[in-house]
Amino acid sequence: MSDDVLIEHRDAVLWITLNRPERRNAINESVIHAIGDGIGQAVADRDCRAIVLTGTGDKAFCAGGDLAKGATGNPFGLDHSRPQHYMVELFKRIQDCTLPIIARVNGHALAGGFGLLCACDMAIAADDIRLGAPESKIGMTPMTILPYMMRVIPPRRLQEICITGEPFTAQEGLDWGILNYVVPRAQLDEKLAWLLGRILNTSPTAVRIGKQTFNAMRDMSLRDALEYSQVMFAPMASTEDALEGRASFVEKRAPHYTGR
Repeated sequence: MSDDVLIEHRDAVLWITLNRPERRNAINESVIHAIGDGIGQAVADRDCRAIVLTGTGDKAFCAGGDLAKGATGNPFGLDHSRPQHYMVELFKRIQDCTLPIIARVNGHALAGGFGLLCACDMAIAADDIRLGAPESKIGMTPMTILPYMMRVIPPRRLQEICITGEPFTAQEGLDWGILNYVVPRAQLDEKLAWLLGRILNTSPTAVRIGKQTFNAMRDMSLRDALEYSQVMFAPMASTEDALEGRASFVEKRAPHYTGR
């Protein structure tokens, strides 16, 4: 793992922290690969129940792609001979992740950083941060992150964000359904702990299967989603966690989930 990305296990939660405060936690290919490796670690660990993605400091969650190579040439480090961009590879890994990923938005989330936020399952933000996709101001459009933006932002708001490139507030992000919670900065970790506590109190199996089902159904027609639900219901209902959940309900006791 690079020092630019810190991977830390905190009990049942894996924390992935962008650690480039001098670059406002901007991302490049090595950072993206390190995030993907961290997600892979978490998924492979049966004791891990959730992932937190955040940034170092209080100025930026992530300012997007690192343009330090300059305005000319190839600042994004793109290899046009490769059929798949490294950011797309990460998004596919996030899509396949069966653990909930929570964005702890400690600072501004812009461009690719805003895309990372949109790709997460949930997001909690400090109330003084700004969000946005300013690519139009440098002659670009948020092409790579647009698929995830389209999933979480109402169409007319999305068009405004992409065309004007203007940032917007955390409260607006909450009102538009982009963020789950917005709190004063001093309460950010308290609110995150509260949300993680609710996640850790559920069945690991139900969460894993639920995420897989949600992501699959979202890309289906209504008819296909209904058929898929029938196929998935029987194996879900026969897991050890499902049996324990029903037994604990009948016996009026707290469940003891094994994640199987």
